[in-house]
Amino acid sequence: MKRSKWTTRSIMIIILMCAIAGIYYFMLNRTTTTEEPVEASAITNVLARNLERNYPPTPKEVVKYFSEITQCFYNETYTDAELEKMAEKIKEIYDDELIANTTDEQYMRTLKSDIENFKTNQCVISSYATSASTDVDYFSQDGYDWARLYCVYTLRKGSSLGALNQVFILRKDADGHWKIYGWETAPDEEETSNE
Repeated sequence: MKRSKWTTRSIMIIILMCAIAGIYYFMLNRTTTTEEPVEASAITNVLARNLERNYPPTPKEVVKYFSEITQCFYNETYTDAELEKMAEKIKEIYDDELIANTTDEQYMRTLKSDIENFKTNQCVISSYATSASTDVDYFSQDGYDWARLYCVYTLRKGSSLGALNQVFILRKDADGHWKIYGWETAPDEEETSNE
């Protein structure tokens, strides 16, 4: 009888030791998948936005999205295919009349030329700031709802900084979306106060 107790205990100890060894072996040889999260690039972020489901709700947000894409145009490195996708994406926030002013070929040629000039001069858009929501000028004209707002772009060339103040005009389309009708360099405050 004593032999069977020791035999049973020995078998149980051996099974327990095998289980512990198996767990130890598994823990040593398992592959860990703790990869660093991949941060999306600025280009990926602007291209990923689905404007059919997530159109910017206000004129200010439309100009901010325009500015994000513009920063990508002038600051980032990208392929020709990505440039074309960004150009198509930015046209989704343009008013139909603005789009009708040029052909696709003219638009791409002008865009590429502007980008090349910017990069040749080693300029980047450091930042931008749109008007506060309370400073957006809303008005009605010719049966349309319009909005006017400003955006200041901080440009850096080497260690020099400069500011470019742009005024944007947006028109609300039939779907209730604000679309960029046009923009131009805003007159200096000193010039307008002297006139």
